[in-house]
Amino acid sequence: MTPRRLRTVHAIWARVVWGKGQARGVGGAAHRVGRGATDDGSAMIEFVGLSVVLLVPFVYLFLCVFAVQKSAFGVTQAAREAGRAFATADTETQGADRARLAAALSLQDQGVAGQPQVHFAPAGANCGAGNPGDGAQTLEPGASFVICVRTVVALPGTGALFAGITDVTVNGQFTVVIDQFRADRREAQP
Repeated sequence: MTPRRLRTVHAIWARVVWGKGQARGVGGAAHRVGRGATDDGSAMIEFVGLSVVLLVPFVYLFLCVFAVQKSAFGVTQAAREAGRAFATADTETQGADRARLAAALSLQDQGVAGQPQVHFAPAGANCGAGNPGDGAQTLEPGASFVICVRTVVALPGTGALFAGITDVTVNGQFTVVIDQFRADRREAQP
């Protein structure tokens, strides 16, 4: 670094540290550092301007991530509760109704708006797929199947203007295993 550039860097550093253009030389004597009238307070304005430009998108990004994560926890909890409600029902029809009600109540409890879709898929099905299947529910002792809960979540602040464009689909699943040593509660097949 050249001596001239070193003096310039020292002068800028001195303005920041001691303020009002007072810089201390090598011998400790104070001298004025020249500056234009247009530089007064511009650092504060630049800092506030850049903070707003950079901070607002970061805050919105975090709000979106938190909203989607809250919904993901909600549908996972809804799938678990739907599975438990189905497994303790007396009949398969009653179990399916109880599972749908339990999923809706669980999502409402977690603060997730919207009506969930509940599917009963075969064991090992992927609930994130477009159509995981449906109709695998049974109360046969030892049976195993997957309950898939799906809902659509709108990102915060999008409102009616961007409805449908900014929606995120979240899926939750829970594997239900009917107890093997339980009475067979299946409905009579015609």
